[in-house]
Amino acid sequence: MKMLRTLLICGLSCLVLAQTSARSPRPALFVSLAQLNVAVLLPSPSASDSAATRRDLAELHQIQETRTAAQIASARDDEAEKDIFIFRNVLGDKFKRAALPLTAALSSHIVTNEGVIVSPAKNFFRRTRPYHFDPTLKPVCKIKDPGTDYSYPSDHSTIGYLEALTLVQMVPEKRDAILARADDYAHNRIVCGAHFPSDPVASKLVAYAMIALMINNPDFRRELEAARTETRHALGL
Repeated sequence: MKMLRTLLICGLSCLVLAQTSARSPRPALFVSLAQLNVAVLLPSPSASDSAATRRDLAELHQIQETRTAAQIASARDDEAEKDIFIFRNVLGDKFKRAALPLTAALSSHIVTNEGVIVSPAKNFFRRTRPYHFDPTLKPVCKIKDPGTDYSYPSDHSTIGYLEALTLVQMVPEKRDAILARADDYAHNRIVCGAHFPSDPVASKLVAYAMIALMINNPDFRRELEAARTETRHALGL
């Protein structure tokens, strides 16, 4: 009898969880791989023995020799955060996740969409991280597994540019500062030693291609408008 009661309780719990899961909206998909296969559209990364790769490596070594403690700290901070709130140093302390749930939800959906588009491209090109390619490079951020994680294009950089292109539609008054911050965020991946300089360049192309498709998606437009109203109210705009 005790076992039957336990099974009944477990069964009811599973039913409640299943119903809750069914009611929970799935993350919006603003652009699909069928719409934008960047593995087909992006140029291949430079060959390992090419002059372009040698220039990339020279730049990485120059940065490694000159980066300051403050630059390293900034790069590590940026590595730890992949969302729209990396722009709070542009928009101020009121631009924070806890106060802006609709904006936070939009940002999370953008990150999900970025993975849908960029992960297949990374696995297609399989560009080795620079510190695995050149062991004299000493990264100051997280070291990734060479067999499962690749360099081209950059996830962080794509997210930074995509969030920026979304945010400029919400706060166009800060357009130039937002886009400059996205460039800085992407550059910090190079300061980390995690990417070749050409990786964020590809990411910027991907982000612009994605936003061109996303802006025509009704789910994206609906979430964007809600986030825009929320953010502008919070910032007093």
